[in-house]
Amino acid sequence: MGKTLKIAFLTATDARDKRSRSGTLYYMAKALQEYCGDVYYLGPLNSRMEEVTRFLNNLSLRIFKKSYAYEHSVLLSFSYARIIKEKLKKESFDVIFAPVASTELAFLSKEIPIIYTADATFSLITNYYHDYFSDQLRISSEEGNYIEQSAINKADLLLYPSNWAANSAMDYYGANESKVKIIPYGANIDKVPSLEIISNKKKSDKCKLLFLGVDWERKGGEIAFETLQELDKLGLPSELTVCGCIPPADFKHDNMKVIPFLDKNNPEQNKELEMLFLKSDFLLLPSRTEAYGVVFCEANAYGLPAITTETGGIPSVINPGKNGFMLTMDARGIDYANIIMEIYLDDEKYYQLVRSSRETYDERLNWDNWGKTVSKYINKLIN
Repeated sequence: MGKTLKIAFLTATDARDKRSRSGTLYYMAKALQEYCGDVYYLGPLNSRMEEVTRFLNNLSLRIFKKSYAYEHSVLLSFSYARIIKEKLKKESFDVIFAPVASTELAFLSKEIPIIYTADATFSLITNYYHDYFSDQLRISSEEGNYIEQSAINKADLLLYPSNWAANSAMDYYGANESKVKIIPYGANIDKVPSLEIISNKKKSDKCKLLFLGVDWERKGGEIAFETLQELDKLGLPSELTVCGCIPPADFKHDNMKVIPFLDKNNPEQNKELEMLFLKSDFLLLPSRTEAYGVVFCEANAYGLPAITTETGGIPSVINPGKNGFMLTMDARGIDYANIIMEIYLDDEKYYQLVRSSRETYDERLNWDNWGKTVSKYINKLIN
């Protein structure tokens, strides 16, 4: 047997904290530990330059009314490089694994192989997430793209969870196709319900819709609300549970329940979230923007089909008719209501969709599959 690989897990934040990036870093590192080698955490990096770049953003907003992408700053990238260099001196590693870490990588001296993964590129988020990156300083845009380009050039292997992100790396940043791999991310959950539980899943007496997200507007809350109203008009008894955010005051309905927040790290609240997945009939998320959508993977683990939008990285997660359906960006509540009603009233179609949603999770939308696939690429790279 060969020696166990030593993997430097490079993040600016603490990847051991499940709250960091909704737990994706935590479960990613766990999968690497299980299937690829011993994981050593280089984060958190705790650079004082973070305060400086945040200050520059606030100053820019006040003076120029434009944002400065402080997390994609050259100043911060230089600072990270110095900190990481000192950390790498303390241990001998075989590979650096850098998730969502273009700023951490850009000015880092390369001495061992580097693997970079992200659900989007800087170019994509700048032109896609308008609510976060609108009216950006030109110098900020230039710095962000320079940092992304440097990270992509430096990496020996580029892992993306969607065609959307992978194509941007190749088309916009000229990434060599041979080092780009597409591997779906998994569900950020500890306990996956048994197949027996899923096979015994029964429809609710009312069609129960689950809207799960922290941003009402970006996740398409208005359209989800319209869907509930349209189902009422169509005569299908329905309920909408909004979890993770508080809708604006004018969105009120007798059959809408709001749960402002559930903490996965709290056992009782996590149990409540599990029951929402189990007892709902559809995950309804008409997202306006979505880089990937780990929530779809989580829903599928519970045999919960997703009704969502064909945008961003979602088409690499949702296989229409297998684990949900995607509607066009211009679809409104009536369109979502029609497809939900059609599936819900057809027992054979609905229960088949439940089964195939769980099959999709088991086949590809889980961290075990991700870890095993990444292991093959890492071993090929190292050898």
